[in-house]
Amino acid sequence: MVGIIIASHGEFAKGILQSGSMIFGEQEDVKAVTLMPSEGPDDLKAKLQEAVASFSNQDEVLFLVDLWGGTPFNQVNGLFEEHKDKWAIVAGLNLPMLIEAYASRLSMESAQEIAAHIIETAKEGVKVRPEALQPEEAPKADARAAAVNTGKPGHFDYVLARIDSRLLHGQVATSWTKTTNPDRIIVVSDKVAKDELRSSMIKQAAPAGVKAHIVPIDQMIKLAKDDQHFGGTRAMLLFETPQDALRAIEGGVPLKTLNVGSMSHSAGKVQPNQVLAFDQNDIDTYRQLEKDGIELDVRKVPSDSKDDMDAIMKKAENELNKQK
Repeated sequence: MVGIIIASHGEFAKGILQSGSMIFGEQEDVKAVTLMPSEGPDDLKAKLQEAVASFSNQDEVLFLVDLWGGTPFNQVNGLFEEHKDKWAIVAGLNLPMLIEAYASRLSMESAQEIAAHIIETAKEGVKVRPEALQPEEAPKADARAAAVNTGKPGHFDYVLARIDSRLLHGQVATSWTKTTNPDRIIVVSDKVAKDELRSSMIKQAAPAGVKAHIVPIDQMIKLAKDDQHFGGTRAMLLFETPQDALRAIEGGVPLKTLNVGSMSHSAGKVQPNQVLAFDQNDIDTYRQLEKDGIELDVRKVPSDSKDDMDAIMKKAENELNKQK
């Protein structure tokens, strides 16, 4: 695996490392190296060398630094000279760049290959509102969009169906889309379909090259039953609640697995772990989904190990009983 060192002036490297872990999960062979106000170049160089020495593979190292020409870059560049055939440096660190680097390690084994690959994502991550302030770019062909619009007969390929009260957010827009490679993200919700502001924000949050749609549940059922003209579209479905997912599945949306990501806490609910909150209706709904043959895959991000949903629900039910 390619090792990654994040280097910055001050605590920026540690902060963005934490942000990346929240979105993509904890990562092996990734170190944050900081240059603090009381430290000099030699102190930073020693920390960089220590970080490299901690990696299982010291031949392939990618450095992500905050500023071209700054002290972190200069010290990294000094070490790089003896390894320029394999190591790589990318300056201008931002969160989309870091997450893309994490995702790229799943399929790329070269630091220089990853460095070349993440540049475009880092640039695309810089956006502005109002949109009129965004510089115009030359139109680019989108191979995935072209594949969707071939007009050839084909059905939806459901690459992921997820229950997440936050719907389309960082973990979904980055780690899950990188893993499942959807052409379209479809939020299935009567509630959100009626909320113009929320619908607009969801569409804007879609990653580059992926279309986002918001459809009512009955409309999704109709699409699922008459989907022979979608040309093999790779669809990611997002449900806000298990009740919405159950209604869609029992209505005819042919899902076999539901990824359970997060369920927000509210009055009357208990929270048996850090990300899931239940009331009795939620528990009953998940049990009905299991009776319907649906596999429940409890994970925030793809790199997480799967949790035992039955054990989580039993804990939640015990806590609900104590409240009575």
